[in-house]
Amino acid sequence: MAGARLKGILNMVTKVPIMGVFVGVLVTTLVQSSSATTVLVVGFVNAGLLVLRQAISVIIGANIGTTVTAWLVSTISVINITHYALPAIGIGFGMQTLGRTKRLRFFGQVLTGFGMLFMGLGFMKDGFEPFRQSEYVKDLFMTFGDRPMLGIVAGTVVAMIIQSSSATIAIVQVMAFNGLIGFPAAITLMLGSDIGTTITAQLASIGSNLDARRAAMAHTLFNLIGVAVIMVFVYNGMFIRAIRFVFPGEITPVNVMFYIAVANSLFKLISAMIFLPLLGYLEKAVIFLVPRKKGAIDVGPKYLDKYLLDTPPIAVEQARKETVRMLNLAGRSVSTAMRAFFDNDSSVSKSIETFEQAVDNLQAAVTQYLVTLSQRDLSEEISEQLPVLIHSVNDIERIGDHAENIMELVERKVEGKLPFSDDAIRELRMMWNELSGMILETEDSLEKNDPESALKVLDRERNINGYQESLKKAHVDRLNTACCQVISGVVFMDLVDNLEKIGDHLTNVAQGVIGEMRWHGKGTGFKSEMIRDASAGKSPAPA
Repeated sequence: MAGARLKGILNMVTKVPIMGVFVGVLVTTLVQSSSATTVLVVGFVNAGLLVLRQAISVIIGANIGTTVTAWLVSTISVINITHYALPAIGIGFGMQTLGRTKRLRFFGQVLTGFGMLFMGLGFMKDGFEPFRQSEYVKDLFMTFGDRPMLGIVAGTVVAMIIQSSSATIAIVQVMAFNGLIGFPAAITLMLGSDIGTTITAQLASIGSNLDARRAAMAHTLFNLIGVAVIMVFVYNGMFIRAIRFVFPGEITPVNVMFYIAVANSLFKLISAMIFLPLLGYLEKAVIFLVPRKKGAIDVGPKYLDKYLLDTPPIAVEQARKETVRMLNLAGRSVSTAMRAFFDNDSSVSKSIETFEQAVDNLQAAVTQYLVTLSQRDLSEEISEQLPVLIHSVNDIERIGDHAENIMELVERKVEGKLPFSDDAIRELRMMWNELSGMILETEDSLEKNDPESALKVLDRERNINGYQESLKKAHVDRLNTACCQVISGVVFMDLVDNLEKIGDHLTNVAQGVIGEMRWHGKGTGFKSEMIRDASAGKSPAPA
């Protein structure tokens, strides 16, 4: 029900680890699934909205929040809640179907979900009834109590298959309620389910970036170590004694479901208390287990530190470093796309998507950082650098977009098996060699804030424009002499235009370096207008 605001809420309140835990508890309590929360977290890390440490704290909270389901399930042992399940489904369905507002329809969906949960539990409880009379089934499940490791394995396998520790524990509770398993066996099955549920996050992390895979590994490692620690106390009987201390009384089939809920909550709370102070060590362990591969791309900012905003000269330099890094990523994206074009290799499209995601994230992060910085007490010199950097960030983002356009042309070329003449390839290589040099010189001038290096970029721009005109003319000549297919020609012309537009955006960045003094003449009104446009998501007009 939080909708699109959930991302912002997660990022805002997970700066402090304990707040991340509370957020994990709250979200998981609402969605009734630690697996769902963890998949959300992996997705947010993949998008650069959460860093690894924030993600780990939310995952710890999710493990606590998932215990709420076990407490809800326990109510069927004292209240015949299934009597209310069907009316809840009916009312919820009516709200979903007839609700005039989105909020009302969402509430109907929630009510329907809870109704179906308890109706399903009722079916499950009744379905296990015949097994009460089977001594073979009882003996089979009793072995889990006598052999705890067997119970761990069984719980792990079941949770991996149904991808939900909450559902697995609910099954365990119903089995215990029907007298099929004893309390010790229920504990080992419960602990095993905590390991098995990590498979969902691992599946969600396939094909994602490095930090997302690390977040999934943090979930697995946290649960594995937590179970290993608790098993020591299970073997020596201290864990069961602790449960009896928290919830005194004799364990019977009537109250065993509550005891399982207590055991689950106590286990998760102990794990959280152990790991929260050791969050840094868990993060290091995960980084060791999931090392960075050569050429891996960080999609989030590296240099933007909110604490440096109180020192504007350093903050501006950090923003400049991040902008240079953004240009480097955009340049690598274009280079990868062009290499794919010349090699007829469309398999790198995933890499281009990763580059684009990183560039887009950095555009948003740098712009927001500069907007926040603009609200501080700044010197005139610092104040006048902000709109220049905002301008550059927007131009660099457009370069990343053109890399995607070029990749689309690569796919058209490969899928259509479009032929290109040797002359056409030679001309494109010449233009690309000029542009790749232009990218390097622009990056150098921006990094050093060097107007002399930027002037070389403008010379390259004139050469790029000359190439655009000459290549188009040569292409028309080839069409007239039937040396080129029409469809191949369309791709050729689109590629030339994309390369020329990249040159335009590089020129804008270089002009920002060269013409910093001319921003003085614009005054603070121009600066304010630029920042206001940036915060509203508008791109400044090209230079």
